Parts: sequence; structure tokens; C-alpha cells
Amino acid sequence: MRDKMFHHLPGLALCAALAVAATLLADSTMLRGAGLSALTLAILAGMLFGNTVFGRMARACGAGVQFAKGPLLRLGIILYGFRLSFQDIAAVGVAGVLTDALVLGSTFLIAYQLGTRLLRLDRHSAILIGAGSSICGAAAVLATEPVIGAKSDKVTVAVATVVIFGTVAMFLYPLLFRLNAAGGWLADGHGFGIFTGATIHEVAQVVAAGREMGEVAANAAVITKMIRVMMLAPFLILLSVWLKRAEPGTARRRIAIPWFALLFVAVTGFNSLHLLSTRVVATLQVFDGFLLAMAMGALGLHTHIAAIRQAGAKPLLLGAVLFVWLLAGGALISRVVQVAL
Repeated sequence: MRDKMFHHLPGLALCAALAVAATLLADSTMLRGAGLSALTLAILAGMLFGNTVFGRMARACGAGVQFAKGPLLRLGIILYGFRLSFQDIAAVGVAGVLTDALVLGSTFLIAYQLGTRLLRLDRHSAILIGAGSSICGAAAVLATEPVIGAKSDKVTVAVATVVIFGTVAMFLYPLLFRLNAAGGWLADGHGFGIFTGATIHEVAQVVAAGREMGEVAANAAVITKMIRVMMLAPFLILLSVWLKRAEPGTARRRIAIPWFALLFVAVTGFNSLHLLSTRVVATLQVFDGFLLAMAMGALGLHTHIAAIRQAGAKPLLLGAVLFVWLLAGGALISRVVQVAL
């Protein structure tokens, strides 16, 4: 047991170093307002290292890097529940929950149908890009990977796609907010905040965009986004059930329920009871962010630029179509829900 633990140390130390560097960069004065999370920076750092000097260290670090991509990633998803509570749902009401559900379902359906049928992307790429676009960016891609067993290069392409268009949205939505204030299509700041949280990819990007919209819109946007994140667990379970039925030759295979998704919901429920102090919860959130950054760094280490080039323009095209749908379709869904309720 001790030998196995020491066997993992070099790779874990490398992933931890990448996570530390990414966290420091994300919190730096230069990048703090850019909406680039530590997760995004960690995968970029991992790719930089993985495509230069990692080849000479792969043998010594391989076990630890794989551990960071596996058990540590699942633990990070579980602890993500400490960022949420069931009280968040009550804060935005039925409108926020219904908007999230409709945006998530329609976006993922478009991603899969368009990606596999029209663009001829492989199933895993379409699912990963769809999950990242419809739920919570890089974190959703990471959580979906173990359910479908996707390769590292496909995961990285999906992460890059959602980061690109999420970044565009982060700068575009404050402008749209000012235009909406003049035209009033989405009722008020609260309504636009729900639209923002239901359609921008990453949590960090929602926070950055919300800062430019005022307190009312920002609060609604962040809460709506966190409810969208909470939908990750039922999404993964339904995805597992659907894949079991859709993939040929799996009729006798048991449904692979992602246990970490169930624990994620359990942690969210525990966090809703407010049994832990604010300081303890904050510490757990920092620790969770560090684990996820380690996992992203590990993913970057195993991603080769040649594999991304080989993927071609189709993943970006799919991401672009989904971005347009999130913008236009999401606004339409938000409007209809607000009028109906």
C-alpha cells in the first residue's frame, strides 16, 4: 500500500504544481476580470507542459496523473455540492428552474442531433460539447467524461470549444443588458439575470458578466447558474440510462449509474442544512476548486496539439451553433416563461 502511494506521488505533485500556478494566475490582478477560471488555466498549463517536456517524465508521473484524472476528479465533483443549496432554487422560483431545464434539454438535444447527423462528429464529441454548452462548461465536460469513457483529446477539444464561446458571451451579455434596458424585452434586471445564468457556459463567466449588470441582475444570474449546475447529477443519470439503450450490444449490460453524481446531490442536500460554519464551507470550496484544477492539469498533460488539429473545424462549428441557440433560443425561452408565469 505504501509503495503504491509513493508510486503516485510524482504525478500528483506535478498536477498540484499546475493547479497552484493556475489558481495564482486566476486570482492575479491581470486576469481576475477576464473570467478565466483556474480550471481553464490549468488545462492550458497542462497542455503547454504536456506538449514540451512531459514526455521525459511520463513514466515516473503516469500513475499519479491517472489518479488525478480519475478518483480526484470524482471527489472534486462530489465536493462541488458545497457551492449549492436547495435554498438557491427558492431564490429564483419556478421561472429560473423551468428556464434552466428548457435551455439545458433543448441545447443538448440540438448538440447531439446536429453533431452526429449533420456534422458527422463522433458520439462522444457531440455529447461532451453538448454537456459543456448546456450545463456548466468545463466542469460538466469533466463530469461527463467518466460516464461515456471519452478520450483525453476529445475532452480537451470540448473544453476549448465551450471556453471560447463562453468567453465571447461574457463580454457580449453586458452590452445586451444595456440594450435590453432600453427596449425592455426581458422585463427587468431580474429577468435578464435569469436569462444570463441559464445560457452562459461557465460559472466564472456568469460572475464576470454579472458584475457589469448591477446587483439585481448579477444575483439572479449567479443563482440561476448554480441551479443549472445542480441539474448536472440528473443529467448524468439520464445520460447513462439513454446510452445503455442507444448503444448496440449493451442490452445485457447494467446501467452505469454515476455514483459520484448521487453523492454530489447528497452533499448539496447536506449543505442546505447549514450545519457547517461559513469558514469551513469556504475552505471546502477552495479545496474542491484545487482538486478540479489538478484534474484539468492532468487532462492537459495527456492532450496533444496534433489531436486537436485532427479534430478540425467541426467541433468549433457545433459550438458556434449552440452559442447562437443559447443566445436567441435562450432569450425566447426566458421571455415565454416570464410571460407565462
